[in-house]
Amino acid sequence: MSIASPPAGSNNNRLGEDIMQDRKGGCLCGAVRYVLKGEPRAIAICHCTHCQKQSGSLFSFNLVIREADYEQSGEAMVYVDKGDSGQPVYRHFCGRCGSPILAKTALAPGKVVVKAGTLDNMEGLQPGTEIYTDHAVKWLAPVAGAARFARNQ
Repeated sequence: MSIASPPAGSNNNRLGEDIMQDRKGGCLCGAVRYVLKGEPRAIAICHCTHCQKQSGSLFSFNLVIREADYEQSGEAMVYVDKGDSGQPVYRHFCGRCGSPILAKTALAPGKVVVKAGTLDNMEGLQPGTEIYTDHAVKWLAPVAGAARFARNQ
């Protein structure tokens, strides 16, 4: 039996064990930076009207991460929104440039929803789910292979 050495420049600490390289990201002006220390629990596109307004786009591309795997430097401001559940959604954004960074909700304690567009590199990220597709623009094609739900699951 032979065990291959990790590729040069990899982040592997133990032979034969794959360890994710930390993903880094931040706001447009650089005042807020973060590091993701773990793999996303889910990768989803949200077409809800609040995500459309908050992103200024057709949808929001999101990574659901354990809060313990999220490390931030710099201060974000928080806008308290209300989800369709009636529960608060805490939308964190840079107070200097306005970039949305993440959202937290009481319905998912211990998790943060990171706005994937703020990542330095989105390589290898593929959405597995689309939610609130009842609010998606009709001319936008569904993401190949993604499960689609009219509302949040």
